[in-house]
Amino acid sequence: MSFLKKISDKLHKTKDGFTHKIHEESIKDEPISDDYLEFVEELLIESDFGVKTTVKIMDAIEEGINKSLIKTRRDVEMKIREVILSTLEKVEKPLEIRESPFVILIVGINGSGKTTTIGKLASINTDKMKKVMLVAADTFRAAAIEQLEIWAKRSASLIVKQQENADPAAVAFDGVQSAVSKNVDVVFVDTAGRLHTQRNLMEEIKKVKKSINKAYNKAPNEVLLVLDATIGQNALNQAKEFNKVLDVTGIALTKMDGTAKGGIIVAISEEMQIPIRYVGIGEQIEDLKVFNAKDFVESVFVP
Repeated sequence: MSFLKKISDKLHKTKDGFTHKIHEESIKDEPISDDYLEFVEELLIESDFGVKTTVKIMDAIEEGINKSLIKTRRDVEMKIREVILSTLEKVEKPLEIRESPFVILIVGINGSGKTTTIGKLASINTDKMKKVMLVAADTFRAAAIEQLEIWAKRSASLIVKQQENADPAAVAFDGVQSAVSKNVDVVFVDTAGRLHTQRNLMEEIKKVKKSINKAYNKAPNEVLLVLDATIGQNALNQAKEFNKVLDVTGIALTKMDGTAKGGIIVAISEEMQIPIRYVGIGEQIEDLKVFNAKDFVESVFVP
């Protein structure tokens, strides 16, 4: 199975929810009507492209019609694809491990897939012969520490942990200090899930970030926000709030295989202009993909 075919199969819900619907309306070289343009606009909104992206796409279509560059429904489909690709290419910036230790602070809400994402990234990096450390700064749930221990064993990574309910900032500090002394290449700091509306917990995560910087003044090198694609526009709201507090440097968009509204990746890209580092399309380690705009558009938005 080819790489593109695998991604396309995994993202069939988005493909069925958007691409097939618009292709059914565009397959004939029919002229463009007001009803058709209204259908396109509604479908973009339904697929979670967001208001800003939808307006951008519809304006581009209108401009093409006025210049006689867009004459048929097929032309409209091609313009949509063109705008989507242009938007996503701006945020296609793979994460580069530039120095050691390279400290990555992982943040997001409960259930977004933070710890699983850490585990997959740890395995990817140990497979590249990197020395990896996991830091269990999610101290509110014993299960979170246990889950991280499992991933540490599975990926042959070091782990720093303390007892449940320990101070997360202190755990993060100790972990990063240990990574420096042990010449670790990559450090992943797990944090407790928190809603962006929980101000006290958002203040706590700021404290964790400051603690990491005290332990190693070049860190964190990356603040990676893990977002659940299945929650649609709420993911965009989360990205905005986490970015205000932490200056997010990268996004991992998980569970893309579980949503029919894959347009959210375009909405986040357009609104935030934060690099999309990874997309998650399944449970296996190989299902965490480095984001590539062209591959994504070809696999999802081409019938």
